[in-house]
Amino acid sequence: STVGTVTEIYDYFRLLFARVGTPTCYQCGKEIKAQTVTQMVDLLMKYPEGSKLHLLAPLVRGRKGEYGQMLQGLRGKGFVRVKIDGETYVLGEEPKLDKKKKHDIDLFVDRLVINAGVKTRLADSLETALKFGEGIAKAEFLPEGSKAAPPPLLLSEKFSCIDCGISFAEISPRLFSFNNPHGACPECKGLGSKMFFDPLLVVPNPHLTLQEGAIAPWYSKTSNYFDNIIESVAKHYRFRSDLPFEKLAKKHQDLLLNGSGEEEIRYHYERNGRRQQYEATFEGVLANLKRRYNETESDWMRQELEKYMNFQDCELCGGSRLKKEATAVKINGKAIHEITALSVKQCLETLESLKLGKKETQIAERILKELHERLTFLHNVGLDYLSLDRRSGTLSGGEGQRIRLATQIGSSLVGVLYILDEPSIGLHQRDNSKLLETLKRLRDLGNTVLVVEHDEETIVESDYIIDMGPGAGIEGGNVVAVGTPQQIMQNPHSVTGDFLSGKKAIPVPPRRRHHSEHFLKIQGCAANNLKNLTAAIPLGTLTCITGVSGSGKSTLINDTLYRALAQKLNQSREVPGKFRELSGLEHIDKVINIDQTPIGRTPRSNPATYTGLFTGIRDLFSELNESKMRGYKPGRFSFNVKGGRCEACEGDGMIKIEMHFLPDLYVECEECKGRRYNRETLEVQYKGNSIADILKMTASQAMEFFTNVPTLKRKLKTLVDVGLGYIELGQSATTLSGGEAQRIKLSRELSKVSTGRTFYILDEPTTGLHFADIHCLLEVLQRLVESGNTVVVIEHNLDVI
Repeated sequence: STVGTVTEIYDYFRLLFARVGTPTCYQCGKEIKAQTVTQMVDLLMKYPEGSKLHLLAPLVRGRKGEYGQMLQGLRGKGFVRVKIDGETYVLGEEPKLDKKKKHDIDLFVDRLVINAGVKTRLADSLETALKFGEGIAKAEFLPEGSKAAPPPLLLSEKFSCIDCGISFAEISPRLFSFNNPHGACPECKGLGSKMFFDPLLVVPNPHLTLQEGAIAPWYSKTSNYFDNIIESVAKHYRFRSDLPFEKLAKKHQDLLLNGSGEEEIRYHYERNGRRQQYEATFEGVLANLKRRYNETESDWMRQELEKYMNFQDCELCGGSRLKKEATAVKINGKAIHEITALSVKQCLETLESLKLGKKETQIAERILKELHERLTFLHNVGLDYLSLDRRSGTLSGGEGQRIRLATQIGSSLVGVLYILDEPSIGLHQRDNSKLLETLKRLRDLGNTVLVVEHDEETIVESDYIIDMGPGAGIEGGNVVAVGTPQQIMQNPHSVTGDFLSGKKAIPVPPRRRHHSEHFLKIQGCAANNLKNLTAAIPLGTLTCITGVSGSGKSTLINDTLYRALAQKLNQSREVPGKFRELSGLEHIDKVINIDQTPIGRTPRSNPATYTGLFTGIRDLFSELNESKMRGYKPGRFSFNVKGGRCEACEGDGMIKIEMHFLPDLYVECEECKGRRYNRETLEVQYKGNSIADILKMTASQAMEFFTNVPTLKRKLKTLVDVGLGYIELGQSATTLSGGEAQRIKLSRELSKVSTGRTFYILDEPTTGLHFADIHCLLEVLQRLVESGNTVVVIEHNLDVI
């Protein structure tokens, strides 16, 4: 799905092009007009004399139904045969059709042989076919001996190119749908792209030699099969396999990737201690991977090979997703895929400058009104930079939410309760006011709008506030204050009110840090909307990347800079956005992107395991006298392995009940009562608490409990410092918010011994954070910088800026 399909804007564009679009020939580009029966006869008479053909009338195209009465009526009119879903039947002997499936039905009108005396009969038969086919006829040629038959010819009274002999079956909205077989490109099935083995992923690190595994999918520590092939190829073409891949001659690089063509190579290998040889062509790494991918029946092998694949535009449709017939229909010289490739803002401008005839204007008036309204809604929620063909899977959470919001406004419903969770995510202050106007418009229609939000402007603009607290986690769960913004500001119990009234504030640093003379510089960035951009980031500082929504911040930092650094420093396989040069790498040794993805995807992952706390706690329990007497090792206190865990729930504390067509249900384990461990393990206690009791403690409680264990206290203090003192050590990773997951990752970085040469990247870390939490976050980021590290933050929050 795309932005256009999700918002239904694309449906209106399909209708617009079907009703007022001008069809053109996809071969010569001329406008397609009506074709007369005489012109059709002349076209068919150009085929070689003796050519045999069936003349058919298309009756049904991709529609559901049984069509029993229609077929019975045709039999009564004297027709003998029909073609149903590609199979020929005598009328009266056809099978009963499944009314739930789509069918194609063609009526056989005549069987003809092209010769000089057939013109009159051909014209009569064409008129009959056009009558039953509603202006469309089809000529199907028969093969002659071993000679293949010419492709079927479509003939149309409405849309046909006389010069090229091309006709359009029908111009309906489904012709422009890439989700419908009648409109989708036959090559890529409407996806617009195809997977291919990307040389940049196959050879992710060209600094390595062939012997060191430069060709990643062929590298194996347990088998020398591909090593023998490479050595044989290198010997035959006389190049060295101990040179870095990038130092090999271009012709040898191409040879390794694309093969030797027809030239045979002598291969050597060992079997049963004997050296043997054979001769064969070399297919090349890319062809080898493609063949293995197509032939394998193993899902695991397919997933492994997909690591080296990327997407490229479909060669047939050029990424438009549509059949060539669909892209040949134009309005003011633009095809539907060209209009949907524009941004929302450009789309609005295009519609306003549209020039249509009097008849077309009358037909398109209502369609254009709907399009203009829906595009304006997207513009008003700060999404005017999105293109309508943008895949919905590439949108951020905030963008997706605002798209759904714009769609709801378009539906003009009344009496609805709308609930929005932080709609201001990813919005620049300039765009936030547009969002608020949209929310007020929803309210004024007669709806109730409930917003979960930390954004100051949204809170102040609201009619009524419910302030939750007073703290987070076990310290929360209460309503602290309710009322208008003014009443909240005057409430002495509300921390939110203190920040809104100015009694509390996030302090601005009294002085700015002087950065070193070293910079990380990336030049010539040209991915997505970046225009040959050069950026220099001072090292050893906190740098904020800001700008209006859609200006290219994430493209520059996440898609280009981070991927380029990860490729160089972490041997990552992700391909960075297009850039020319990266310098200053010698001053950093690590790059870490601290994002808001979960710290784990199962209930077994928790803050204690992720930060490394649990290892220290298990070691501590294994050193207790009771453990030594029983012979318990650290593994005994792990809920991931047999021994100490409860085997009824396998250490989950919960039992998963599969509900088939409903979501899985989790219930507390009756054996261990959610404590994860068996009775014997729980009998070992430290200061009166079992390992399960420790996992139930919050970070603040645990820091006080382990005050005499410096290694554990230090790690727990970092959790408290990032504002997560309320988090339980054993809390399931699946229950943590994105902001909490990000701060747990930050705490892990703080607890490490710093080299002072790490490059940290954070994309909108204030998402989901209260004013007080932002204060904590900024102090933590400053601590990372004080250690000599570099922190780059993509942010719209004014306090961070």
